[in-house]
Amino acid sequence: MSAATTTVITNIGQFVSLDPAEPERPIRTGAALVIADGRVAWVGDTVDAPAADTRIDAEGAAVIPGFVDSHNHLVFAGDRVDEFEARMAGRSYTAGGIRTTVAATRAASDDELRVRLRHLVAQAHAQGTTTLEIKSGYGLTVDDEARSLRLAREVTPETTFLGAHVVPAEFADDRETYVDLVGGDMLAACAPHVRFIDVFIDSGAFTVDEARRVLLAGRDAGLELRVHAGQLAPDGGVALAVELGAASVDHCTFLTDDDVELLAASARAGDGTVATLLPLVEFSTNQPYPDARRLLDAGVAVALASDCNPGSNFSSSMPLAVALAVRELGMTPLQALTAATRGGARALRRTDAGHLGVGARGDAVILDAPDYRHLASRPGVPLVRRVLVSGEPDVALHAPRE
Repeated sequence: MSAATTTVITNIGQFVSLDPAEPERPIRTGAALVIADGRVAWVGDTVDAPAADTRIDAEGAAVIPGFVDSHNHLVFAGDRVDEFEARMAGRSYTAGGIRTTVAATRAASDDELRVRLRHLVAQAHAQGTTTLEIKSGYGLTVDDEARSLRLAREVTPETTFLGAHVVPAEFADDRETYVDLVGGDMLAACAPHVRFIDVFIDSGAFTVDEARRVLLAGRDAGLELRVHAGQLAPDGGVALAVELGAASVDHCTFLTDDDVELLAASARAGDGTVATLLPLVEFSTNQPYPDARRLLDAGVAVALASDCNPGSNFSSSMPLAVALAVRELGMTPLQALTAATRGGARALRRTDAGHLGVGARGDAVILDAPDYRHLASRPGVPLVRRVLVSGEPDVALHAPRE
């Protein structure tokens, strides 16, 4: 190893590697970690740690993998805090408020959107997020969706085309034409800037049949698939996601027994569809929380993400998502942390993130706590002391891969 490109973290009180190669040993004590050329190169006891160019003393703190936040909507303008206040006063959540953000986003300049986006990304990074997915969905024209994704690509390689977020006001009486546009010219303009295509299935958004058309068009264009489903009611979206081999189906608040079995069967088959749970949304919308225990007991692959957006949840706090998953979803602290790291990576079909096994990306978080369980037991306390991205301390998130 070249000393000029190595970082060693020593005196780790509790090292949560979540290394898939060592499933029986997710946690070790008295550990050290070497990151060379951006990758984990060595894990062992502190007393055996080699020399390196940069040496960081964890002083007995816990070290965890960086959070992998696999569901976000961060390119937008405007504010919808009035909706939050109304929900807390008893008004039900609906998807209709998305159009408010669409109008504000269309009116904003590139620079205005870029400043907001980078500010939100910095907030996520400060809370330990080192891999971040960003969707479009607040432009809903060919040009506005394409520019949203160009901006998103400036800060992350994990981008998703969500032209099928809602039907915009100008197409309210002509849904067929809009669905054709999303799967046609809009997709063509956006595909060069994204990995994934997504559809919001809901009574206020798109039907299963409409979603199928859009997703198949995206697959034909070489994109991987994601689906919003089950947020407000069982809607058939889980079955569609599994049928088409989507990387993830997100929300999953309301599921039938058949939905759960389909997801479990998909997990048993290998690289199947991950159920991504978004407890910050339920917190912000006053909706029932999903039952993670039901999914885990059935053998479903589960991820946690924040779903930071201006309407249904304006928080990027993955530590709070972990705390809510333990308090409200029935997960153990280790299950919640695993879902927020390795689970998120699986939802993005990444094997190099979400854990700190040898060969993984050197994305590590040093906590201001001796035990990772403080993330669940001390919600609201800023427990992220330091964030390393590819072994580099205190830098921005990963630049997009060419």
